[in-house]
Amino acid sequence: MRLSPLESKVSKIVAPVLADMGYTLVHVIMTSEADTAILRVMTEHSVTKQLNLDDAARLSRAVGAVLDVEDVITGAYRLELSSPGIDRPLVKPEDFTEYAGFEAKIEIEPPLPSGQKRFRGRLRGINEDKEILLETEEGPFELPYYNIQKARLVLTDDLLKAGQERKKKLKELEEQEQQQNQLSN
Repeated sequence: MRLSPLESKVSKIVAPVLADMGYTLVHVIMTSEADTAILRVMTEHSVTKQLNLDDAARLSRAVGAVLDVEDVITGAYRLELSSPGIDRPLVKPEDFTEYAGFEAKIEIEPPLPSGQKRFRGRLRGINEDKEILLETEEGPFELPYYNIQKARLVLTDDLLKAGQERKKKLKELEEQEQQQNQLSN
């Protein structure tokens, strides 16, 4: 996904801060609403893929402090730090592998020779040529990763079920860890 020069610069600044705190940067978007600049930073825990409210507040303070020191954004802006959500954007090449099997919407620029630039289908991964493999009702497509303007998962029953299964597994792991800590004390 293409980033503006400012979004790219902000990404390079905040990614290490988040990583030091155990989180992964998912995406940075700079927008404006009613004459107010808004910097949206999407992040998730490196292991659990979650973000709770307390951690969001803690991360927001750390990211805000670093951005203030680096002074890369001119003028006033509002920082919004959030989880990417279950219907998350797909940004990095590995996202297309990790979420293979799920439905996605993808927009590319320039369009294919046929003129098509919007696609919806089931992800099949990414090949060695950095082409996103997508199975649609019209048939399979290989979309150049570097042409992607937007890509995100589609909220489906399969995606919701996978999210619930992930939460269940995380809860089981946390319980096992607590039991091991109790036995070692």
